[in-house]
Amino acid sequence: MILGIGTDLANIDRIQATLDRFGERFLNRVFTEVEQRKAERRKDRAGTYAKRWAAKEACSKALGTGLRMGISWKDMAVSNLATGQPVMHLTGWAAERLAEMTPPGHAAIVHVTLTDDHPWAQAFVVIEARPEAGVT
Repeated sequence: MILGIGTDLANIDRIQATLDRFGERFLNRVFTEVEQRKAERRKDRAGTYAKRWAAKEACSKALGTGLRMGISWKDMAVSNLATGQPVMHLTGWAAERLAEMTPPGHAAIVHVTLTDDHPWAQAFVVIEARPEAGVT
């Protein structure tokens, strides 16, 4: 069953301007060390950050909260599998909210997809609850 859906569109040029203006202060407030290492290795640094920004916004919407009620930017983090597929990791209050949303006997799965076409970066997040083994 679907527990939540969220999407967000971020302007890459706006993220670049924020990077230029606030630099490390912005990066350390919003992105985990893993996200920063990934982005700093990429040719399109601002695009990589913009996609992750959009993913965090989309995830907060799928959680039904938006960026309020105690969710920290770093409570939602994007990494990539060896195949390149993005994966969303939740910690802190975001993980607590996910647990509250998940019906008993189910496991929550957060699906995320990212795309960009300059100057736009977009993310789409779907939170699914699947019955755990032995639950019908």
